[in-house]
Amino acid sequence: MINFNPNVVPVRPGGSGGAAAAKTQGTGKADFAEAVKNLGKQVQKVDQNQQSADASITELLAGKNQDINSVVSEVARADMSFKLLVGVRNKLVEAYKQTMNMPI
Repeated sequence: MINFNPNVVPVRPGGSGGAAAAKTQGTGKADFAEAVKNLGKQVQKVDQNQQSADASITELLAGKNQDINSVVSEVARADMSFKLLVGVRNKLVEAYKQTMNMPI
């Protein structure tokens, strides 16, 4: 569903991982901009899932679609993607609050 890759490079004691960290250190703004673009794309996908679920419910109620299993499946997919999006949002808000509470 949501593929969020913040390009986090682990730093291990003893110097391993330092070369990779130094290589990505100068591209922080570009990585952040790319992460924001990807997050925007994922929000659009969640919106498409919600609209698709709404359309399938409307078709079921109108009698155009007789397969209730596909409707339930689409609604469940939209619900799970929305819950995941809310979870990501909550983690981002929590990280922002922790950053704002850091002493200068």
